[in-house]
Amino acid sequence: METNPIRVCELLVGLPEVNVLGVVEVPGEPLRVRVECRVAQPVCVGCGRAAWVKERPDVELVDLPVFGRPARLVWRKHRFWCPEPTCGQGSWTGEDRRIGAARLGMTDRAGRWVTRQVGKKGRTVSEVARELGCDWHTVNDAVIAYGTALVDDPDRIGSVTAIGLDETLFCRAGEWRTQRWATSIVDVAASGGARLLEMVAGRDATGPSEWLERRPVQWREATRFGVM
Repeated sequence: METNPIRVCELLVGLPEVNVLGVVEVPGEPLRVRVECRVAQPVCVGCGRAAWVKERPDVELVDLPVFGRPARLVWRKHRFWCPEPTCGQGSWTGEDRRIGAARLGMTDRAGRWVTRQVGKKGRTVSEVARELGCDWHTVNDAVIAYGTALVDDPDRIGSVTAIGLDETLFCRAGEWRTQRWATSIVDVAASGGARLLEMVAGRDATGPSEWLERRPVQWREATRFGVM
């Protein structure tokens, strides 16, 4: 059993190579855990000289709940600069994607979690945002960032023997409530039930045909059945 208070904090935070600086607790607000990375003195990529710390800005990221309450990770980053007058590198901020991706308002683990909740379990963005105590856009931005990579993965679909097409009235847009249709492309022979492969705009053959043409020839030849 671990009894060292510092190590206990590290285990509870569960992040690589970070120092836990403290915890801020304000009644009615998310729990804020302040951390900073353990970093060796970096060298400038422009000239190779040892870099100096310019400033240490705090970046607050939405994290997974802690013992049933919303939490925020306050990441004390290091902004470095090159002291060499003839070097044009300037300053840069240390990053660690294992903690959080650049330009996202969530930790990496929270971003992956919300993507599974919305993409796999079918929960709404609003529902997940309420659970984390954050705004809708923070969750949606993370789902788009992490989910796009999953959708674009060429190995995501695998082999398919039977494809189903189903048109759906997607929305009514504009002043005149114009109908906007979409067509779902579904693996109807997937084990465990039908599996959505893609959605394309329109209700004619154009979208599905273009999608199929982008698939490898071997993949298309393995498809034996089509279902409407």
